Amino acid sequence: MRILLDYRPALRQPTGVGAYIHETARALVDTAPPDETVVLFSASWRDRLAPDVVPPLRTIDRRISVRLLNLAWHRLEWPTVERLTGDRFDVVQAAHPLLLPSRHAARLVTVHDLDFLDHPERTTAEIRRDYPRLAATHARRADQVVVVSTETAREVEHRLGVPSSHITVCPLGAPAWVPREGPPVRDGCLLFLGTLEPRKNLDVLLDAYSRMLAADPTIPPLVLAGGAGPAADGICARARRPPLAGHVELPGYVSEAGKRALFDRALVFVLPSHAEGFGMPAVEAMTAGVPVVAANRGALPTTVGPAGALFEPDDDAGLAQLLTSILASPARQQAMRDAGLRQAAGFTWRQTAARLRDAWHLAQAHRAARG
Repeated sequence: MRILLDYRPALRQPTGVGAYIHETARALVDTAPPDETVVLFSASWRDRLAPDVVPPLRTIDRRISVRLLNLAWHRLEWPTVERLTGDRFDVVQAAHPLLLPSRHAARLVTVHDLDFLDHPERTTAEIRRDYPRLAATHARRADQVVVVSTETAREVEHRLGVPSSHITVCPLGAPAWVPREGPPVRDGCLLFLGTLEPRKNLDVLLDAYSRMLAADPTIPPLVLAGGAGPAADGICARARRPPLAGHVELPGYVSEAGKRALFDRALVFVLPSHAEGFGMPAVEAMTAGVPVVAANRGALPTTVGPAGALFEPDDDAGLAQLLTSILASPARQQAMRDAGLRQAAGFTWRQTAARLRDAWHLAQAHRAARG
């Protein structure tokens, strides 16, 4: 089987979607059957895909504006991947909810969440332009839809009209980290990690932290780590003004090594998002041995399971009270740490790769039945 995997979201500073693609590709290599060939595809005017990004997988890199290519693919379904790559594939998988054009291959789309339907204002101009109008049609035309959680699977079935038999759940995996021993020795912090964008609900987190500061100015700093997304300037400006100035750190996008260092500092990890299709940073935090506090929305309750402490995402007072109580109780921190390690152990990239292969075979069978 020859598979073309869209690697574009992992090309620059990979966050959730990009990390998912990169780690899945690595797991595919580790578990590859002899008759499987996976090719990573990328297109960009500025950034190049290294030929050894995931050895020994072959790469195809085209110097073309990704915005122009997406416009042509989404609106005209041209050029086909066969024409663009000069190759032919049995399976073609998009990294997003819209199909890649192909004349011959079984085609899959990937859906992380449907927040773009409910709140297009939280997304980019390109997503606002194309996803709400095309996602349902493309999902129904796909030979298989890959999702990252059972919550997203239910939404795809009910809101996009895709039969459950055409949906495969491929949860993300946990990093191969050794958990730290106990809480940080010094320089502890409250940590958020993710793109700085409206759907991450950072205003409520800042409201909660402001309440905590008013009650106790000596509390640990809050670290908002991640690349800038839509409306990030407003979030950063607020964090630099009193009463938050000097108490909130903004390190920007962090590398894998930098990410692990932040988790080693964290007393508590907070993921306050309005919507998450999975919540990969929560799994990373649990793997590192950090207690997790998460919004009671989307896939987060399932991802963190009994290990996480949940709050309603519009309740800044409740979040402040929850964080204060956890910081005040080393015994509770230890119990959450132990539960988090057990929960994170259920997520592996090898499992992700195995389920993705199942999706490819189902897509091939569906494509063959269509003739």
